[in-house]
Amino acid sequence: MNLKKVLLIVLGILVIYTIYIAVSLLSLPSVETLKNRRISMTIKVKDWKGNYHPFVVGPKNRDWTPSSSIPPEMKWAVILAEDSRFYKHEGIDVKAIKNAIKYDLEKKSFKRGASTITQQVAKNLFLSREKTISRKVKEVVLARRMEQELTKGRIIELYLNVVELGPMVHGIGHGARYYFGKPASALTPRECAFLAAMLPGPRVAYNPYKNLSKVLRRSDMILKLMKKRGVLTDGEYSVALAEQPNVGGLQRKVDESIEKEEIFENMTSAVIVSPEIPEAGSGENIESGESLPLSPPEGEAIPEGGEQPAEPRQPEDQEAQ
Repeated sequence: MNLKKVLLIVLGILVIYTIYIAVSLLSLPSVETLKNRRISMTIKVKDWKGNYHPFVVGPKNRDWTPSSSIPPEMKWAVILAEDSRFYKHEGIDVKAIKNAIKYDLEKKSFKRGASTITQQVAKNLFLSREKTISRKVKEVVLARRMEQELTKGRIIELYLNVVELGPMVHGIGHGARYYFGKPASALTPRECAFLAAMLPGPRVAYNPYKNLSKVLRRSDMILKLMKKRGVLTDGEYSVALAEQPNVGGLQRKVDESIEKEEIFENMTSAVIVSPEIPEAGSGENIESGESLPLSPPEGEAIPEGGEQPAEPRQPEDQEAQ
């Protein structure tokens, strides 16, 4: 087979694949429904045995925590650790992508990710975890649509209510009750940083019962960054550093869960299940499983609601939508 035929075959494959992606994009779900905080939706999550379970996203979930009940320190801990340019990008962080490519080329690996919080919400709610080009394209398109339809506060609310924080432990409401025996609204700054520190790998790398010191070190880094960015005062920072999260009482429960080999993963598409519920109120990459560098640009003030804040302690959006 000569070179010309090979090139034609490759070109044909690329054309077919492009058409496939274009058609699949036409079938993407609408994100406009997510604007309605009264609506609950059901997604599928997969445990560590590979079995699927329904998971409710919205007020019908007993652990659902509306934005007004999420401590500002919890929001900022996650934003500064996972996506420090969250209030600056529009769903896709080009700068982070460039840095990730540079890092991977230098390390000759594909360990550094560049997914934004918005992309992670899109993936968790609507897509599978398959590592394909088509899935990534869908994720990017959905993230861009979310940024157009939703406020930043709504996006972070959704993110914090679906993230994995342990074996079949999803969302900070469940996480706060599971680890600390309290509602998310009562979390201390240290506890907020502790949960945020677990995000890259709550099953193994940042499982507090397997690697408590590693989780504490990363939470120390997050607290330091929160002080640097004005989220915590010097006094609050000192108190938070001195606090030792009391999670030892859950050792047996976690050990039993690990033995069952459960894992969290979302399937495609979401289903609206309760459109008339009363109003409930108001990375870098989690996939990588690595400790992410906490070094936002120097001199960058903490934004609020997508704009420069008058008071950096309240990372809330304008709920005009």
